[in-house]
Amino acid sequence: MTDAVADLSALSEKLGVDIDPELLVLALTHRSFAYEHGQIPHNERLEFLGDSVLGQAVTVRLYTEHPDLDEGSLAKRRASVVSTVALAEVARGLGLGRFIRLGRGEQLTGGDDKDSILADTTEALIGATYLSAGPDAATALVLRLIEPLLADPDRYGAAVDPKTSLQELAASLSFAAPLYRVDATGPDHARVFTATVTVGEVTTAGTGSSKKHAEMAAALQAWHALSGR
Repeated sequence: MTDAVADLSALSEKLGVDIDPELLVLALTHRSFAYEHGQIPHNERLEFLGDSVLGQAVTVRLYTEHPDLDEGSLAKRRASVVSTVALAEVARGLGLGRFIRLGRGEQLTGGDDKDSILADTTEALIGATYLSAGPDAATALVLRLIEPLLADPDRYGAAVDPKTSLQELAASLSFAAPLYRVDATGPDHARVFTATVTVGEVTTAGTGSSKKHAEMAAALQAWHALSGR
């Protein structure tokens, strides 16, 4: 068994599902890698599918498990576990970063630990599971992955809307409104945004594939720093 095959087997074991090897490789192929290797297929279609499967599985679970919650509360809980930040946390728990196929530019800028790339790849893996093993297996995978998030009551705050939560926390501490700065690097097909936010004496940074995602990542880091969590 080659190292590459062994790695894929190890990932399948972590996921607890047998994914078709070709689909598994596709799910792990970022567009930056595809661009550098002759425009081969990448994982964004699988990501699109996985996002839908994820949303449905979480929605049904919350609806059936919490008959006492109204629509707004259910939506807030769903958002807390399907956000980019939450899915990146799931991906890090799996050690997913080392399996993702990235272009050289993304490798040099730490793409294997960027929230947006980790979250997108997690969704692509869910999509690959749906195609390989069917809807029931895909739903079961989603529920295994997000169960720890659903059980964490602290998640229903800052992780849902980090920028608003940070602004509210800053106001409660009598600080000025958070000040953001965003820079972008890399080619158009693999743009990387880095945001810094300053609140009081705290300055934190975050990265993402869009300005919005970078600012959210930076805001969540600042919220944790200021709240002591």
